[in-house]
Parts: sequence; C-alpha cells; structure tokens
Amino acid sequence: MKKPLVGILMGSESDLATMEKSAEILKEMEVSCEMEISSAHRQPEKTANYARTARDRGIEVLIAGAGMAAHLAGVLASHTTLPVIGVPLKSGSLEGVDALYATVQMPSGIPVATVAIDGAKNAAYLACEILSIKYPEIAKKLEDFRKKMRRELEEKSKAVSRKR
Repeated sequence: MKKPLVGILMGSESDLATMEKSAEILKEMEVSCEMEISSAHRQPEKTANYARTARDRGIEVLIAGAGMAAHLAGVLASHTTLPVIGVPLKSGSLEGVDALYATVQMPSGIPVATVAIDGAKNAAYLACEILSIKYPEIAKKLEDFRKKMRRELEEKSKAVSRKR
C-alpha cells in the first residue's frame, strides 16, 4: 500500500522511541503510515488541522501518543470522525497513569480507543484490525500473525515441558 492509511502523532520528540514501535508493526503488516510531532498544547492549530484534513489525505485511522496531560488523542478526536487510538505514554512522576486517565476519560460522543501505557504495538495491531474490515489483505496478515504467535507459544510450551 503506497498512500498512508494510518497517521501516527506524538506530542514531542521524547515520545518517538515508543511511537516508532507502532510504525514498525505497521511496516511488518505492510500498512503505510505517516508520522508527525504535533503538540495539542503547543501547536493546537496544527493538531486540529491535521485531524480535519486526515480523511481527505487518505488517512483512515489515527494513533496518538502523549504523556502527562495527554490531550493529543482527544483533541484529534474532537476534530475528526476517523477512529483515534490513544497511547498513554509513561512519563512524569505518575509514570503514565495520568496519561492513561486523560486518554481514556473522553466525554460521550468523542470516543478514543485506548491501549495500555506505552502500548504502541497494540495501537498498531488495533489500527490493522480496524483497516481489515475494508482491506482483506490486512485481515490475512493479521490471521497469519496470530497463527505464527500461537505456533511459537506452543513450541515454547513444549520446550518447557521437556525440561521437567
């Protein structure tokens, strides 16, 4: 897939190491994405514009990673009807719990799907699941991934059993 189907945003450069994990999973699934830094607080106009124009640019799912106040996913969701997946990032003295609460506690009518603290990989898998409704090739890749994961776990289980 050439055009980006997923937009990955993060509030600052310090979020990049975690949010790159979303891009890595999407690359494995052959789902193209774009990635930007856009702070809900320091660049509110840029963030709102990104969300408003995403659909016209071919984006179908947004993943937003932010720590502490973590308003990025909610701000994006308030400016688009595309699915938004929030990734609360571990930071500050509360180690991501504040970001989790800020991301998951959205008002009625402005939903944000939320994964675990630093759950960028699962955000990408969830984005693929959403896209798989429309793209059978993504559904197939997810099915193959799950089969491989089960096989690997079964092999590990057998190896543990043999050691006993």
